[in-house]
Amino acid sequence: MEDNAAYVRRVHDKGLQFDLRTMSRRRLLAALGGAGALALTGACSTDAEAETTPAASASSGGSLAEVESETAGPYPADGSNGPDVRTLDGIVRKDIRSSFGGAAGTAEGVPLEFSLIVKDLDGAAVTGAAVYAWHCDRDGNYSLYSTGVTDRNYLRGIQQTDDTGTVTFTSIFPACYSGRWPHIHFEVYSSLEDATSGSGPIVKTSQIALPEDIAKTVYATAGYSKSVTNLGHITLATDNVFGDDSAARELATVTGGVDAGYRATLTIAIDPSGQESGGGAPGGAPPNRP
Repeated sequence: MEDNAAYVRRVHDKGLQFDLRTMSRRRLLAALGGAGALALTGACSTDAEAETTPAASASSGGSLAEVESETAGPYPADGSNGPDVRTLDGIVRKDIRSSFGGAAGTAEGVPLEFSLIVKDLDGAAVTGAAVYAWHCDRDGNYSLYSTGVTDRNYLRGIQQTDDTGTVTFTSIFPACYSGRWPHIHFEVYSSLEDATSGSGPIVKTSQIALPEDIAKTVYATAGYSKSVTNLGHITLATDNVFGDDSAARELATVTGGVDAGYRATLTIAIDPSGQESGGGAPGGAPPNRP
């Protein structure tokens, strides 16, 4: 089986092949180019926003810039390529550090509480929606997929947006494994029922990028030593997900410290009527060693 580095190279080389399923309108314009882009200009915005517009800030037309759609990767556990953790009793929870539903294990690491604030393209809070979030552990492994943690389902959970459009998860700071910038995956659904039914449509699939200075501080602590080397081999600009200027809308604001833990916040804008196929990227071995 191919290792994770080979998977990342193959994703980069063939990214257009599977990313068309979750591609945003802005990225589609860039991929089409020429006459195809001109034909879509009336309905779509361009990537120029990303150079000057922070996450979910106002675009020149007064509406918000929609967060980029990104691949769910090969380890989503959303039923697209194996297990579907969304349908299990106990998946709706704030604290995602421990496994649930009879599965064993608790993820160790520097505490991280992260929040997504979901708005529509006019800036109004998207209430009553649901967010499924997941990420790797301190060793760069994904529960239910990576060798040694296939019997665990930690670092996965669903929350419903409140009246401010916010969901919050209590977790740990994820590793930087070979070939990827430190990140958190998420899928947005129209309702909690859609998110937990196993068949509800996905409104948005994307990722949260974590800041370099914070990551370096965390990775200097016990248990994260391999992440130091991996982070030194990649930048936001060379990452195969965030390197297309999408980081302007996907980079979280992080406060706090190692002892008390960190708090990450990202405000995103979505089209609540949107629908994406979601699902994991094809192939690829789990990152058994970061």
